[in-house]
Amino acid sequence: MEKASSNLSIGIDFGYPFRLHQVAFEAPMCEAMRRERVFLSGDYSSSAEFFVTIAVFSFLYSLVATVVYIFYLNKYRENSQRPLIDFVVTVVFSFMWLVSSSAWAKALSDVKVATDPDEVQLLIPACKDPTNKCGSVHGPRWSGLNTSVVFGFLNFVLWAGNIWFVFKETSWHMGGSRLAGSAPDKQAGTFDQQPYNQGSFDHSGSYSTQGSFDQPSEYSQVGGPTSYSNQM
Repeated sequence: MEKASSNLSIGIDFGYPFRLHQVAFEAPMCEAMRRERVFLSGDYSSSAEFFVTIAVFSFLYSLVATVVYIFYLNKYRENSQRPLIDFVVTVVFSFMWLVSSSAWAKALSDVKVATDPDEVQLLIPACKDPTNKCGSVHGPRWSGLNTSVVFGFLNFVLWAGNIWFVFKETSWHMGGSRLAGSAPDKQAGTFDQQPYNQGSFDHSGSYSTQGSFDQPSEYSQVGGPTSYSNQM
């Protein structure tokens, strides 16, 4: 009622970890120039903190892995268990990036709804009076938070693509490569050990399958017609 002496502007500050139910602001009341304390609704801290935790641990692991790859690569390859551990950790981080990014994207969508100026006005009793007009000067800026979601999914793509390069260092890939390389050699050796035999006729007129490819066949008749027999 006393618009000239009343501060009708309301500023609401909120941020990480987005426990909105703990964010309060002062809203003017229409009676006796009093102000009341109003709280937002919602708690989205679990998804936000999970996303940040995965980001911090993956960053630290990337630093350690970079130092090992550059300065201790020989020791890294000496023990076959180290590449396997690296492979498992990379797979786990890839999965965690996908889960945390998806969870944070959903939480950010809910934060946008909870902090929408139209929704906030419903929490203020003075705005429910039809004689009062409530409106928003400007809404929250989401560019930084939207960028965090995009980078979260890009990290998933990066870590998932790195799985193949880590897998090439494991004994699983090296063992499979050796088996694949030895299979053609064994087949070639098998073919070389099987000579090609061609049947030939002996002097007595009988047919024999134990002839050599380089030896010429001979034909002869002794007294009567030639007989043929297979000797296996």
